[in-house]
Amino acid sequence: MSASSTTAAPTAPLNSKTRVLFASLIGTTIEFFDFYIYATAAVLVFPQLFFPSADPSSATLKSFATFAVAFFARPIGAALFGHFGDRIGRKATLVAALMTMGLSTVAIGLLPTYATAGVLAPLLLTLCRLGQGLGLGGEWGGAVLLATENAPAGKKAWYGMFPQLGAPIGFICATGSFLILSDLMTDEQFFAFGWRVPFVASALLVLVGLYVRLKIHETPDFQKAMERHERVKVPFAAVFADYKRHLVVGTFGALATFVLFYLMTTFVLSWGTGPLGYTRGQFLPVQMLGVVFFGLAIPVSALVADRIGSRAMLLAATVGIAIFGFTFQPLFGAGTLASVLAFQILGFGLMGLTYGPLGTALSELFPTNVRYTGASLTFNLGGVVGASLAPTIATQLATTHGLPAVGFYLSAAAVITFVALAATPRAAH
Repeated sequence: MSASSTTAAPTAPLNSKTRVLFASLIGTTIEFFDFYIYATAAVLVFPQLFFPSADPSSATLKSFATFAVAFFARPIGAALFGHFGDRIGRKATLVAALMTMGLSTVAIGLLPTYATAGVLAPLLLTLCRLGQGLGLGGEWGGAVLLATENAPAGKKAWYGMFPQLGAPIGFICATGSFLILSDLMTDEQFFAFGWRVPFVASALLVLVGLYVRLKIHETPDFQKAMERHERVKVPFAAVFADYKRHLVVGTFGALATFVLFYLMTTFVLSWGTGPLGYTRGQFLPVQMLGVVFFGLAIPVSALVADRIGSRAMLLAATVGIAIFGFTFQPLFGAGTLASVLAFQILGFGLMGLTYGPLGTALSELFPTNVRYTGASLTFNLGGVVGASLAPTIATQLATTHGLPAVGFYLSAAAVITFVALAATPRAAH
C-alpha cells in the first residue's frame, strides 16, 4: 500500500436518502403549519380579538396588515440566515431558522388580547409575526438546498419537491385544526381560548423537527465548496454585485405562484365566509379538498420537470394560471358549493404544478457559495411582491369592482411571471 493512500483524507459522511427527504419535508411542514395557522386566524379570529372596530371590513384589513408584516421580514431572514448558511453550513442554519419560527408561533398563542392589554396586544402580535417571517425567510432556502444538494443526477426536481410538499401538508394540518376546534367548541369557547391551541401545540412539532435535523450531515455540494475554498465574505453583497439579473428574474418568476396561493387561501376564505355567506364549517372542508389536489400536483410537476426542465414546467403552469384568472366570477362567485369546489380544485391544482419545480428552478440560478442567500432572497422577495399585499389588494378590488377584477389581477401577475421566466439567464437552465 502506498504512503499516499494511507494518508488520504477521510470521506465526509453521506446522508441517507430517507433522512434527507424527511428532514427537508418535516421542517417546511412545521414552518408552513405555523405560517398558515396565522393566516387562518387573521381571517377568523384576529379582527375581533386584536383589532376591534365598528366596521368589520376595517378590522379585517388591519389584520391583513399584520399578515403582510411577515412577508417584508422574510427577505431580511433570507439575508441573515442565508449569510450563515453559505458561510458555516446548511445544517446549523436550518436548526436556528426552525427555532426562530417555532418560538414566535408559540408566543402568539400566549398573547393577551385587545380586551386585556389594549393597543399593546396588536403590537405584540405584529412583533411575533415579524419573528415568523424571519424564521420562514431562512427556512425555505435551506430545506430546498438540503434536498437538491443531496440529489442524484436527473432527480433534482424530484428531490426538490419534497420541501415543497410541506406547504399543502402544513396547510391541511392548520386548516384541519381550526375546523376540528370549530366543531368541538362553541363560538364563545373558540374565541375565548380554542384559537390558541394550534399555536401552542406547534411546540411539539418543532421538537420533532429539531431532532430530525440534528441527525443529518452537511450537504455534499457545500462540503466540496468548502474544500475548494469558495466561500465569499458577504454572500448578500456578492448576490447583488454579481447576480442582479438572476435575482430579478427569480423574484418575478415566483410572482404568480405567490399571488395565486394567497388569493386561493386568505382572500377566498375571507370573501367566502364574508360577502358570499358560507359558514366556516361549509367552506373549510371545501378548501381542504382543494389543497389535496395542490399536494397531488406537486410530485406530478416534479416528474415532468426532471424530463423537460424546471423552467419549461413553470412556463406551462403560468399559462394555465393566466387562463384560470377568468374563472373567479363564473366559478367562485356562482353561489354554489359545487362551483366553489371546482374553483378550488382547478386553482390549487395549478398551484401544485407551479410550486413543485419552483424551489429547484430558483436554486439553479446561483452557484453553491451564494446559493442559500440567492435562492432564499428570490423566493422571499417574490413573497413580498406577490403575496404580502395580495389579500388586501384583492379585497379592495372585489369590493370596488367585483370578483372579475380579482381574476384580472391574477392574470396580470401570470403575464409578468411568464416574461420573467422567459428572460431567465441561459446558464441557469
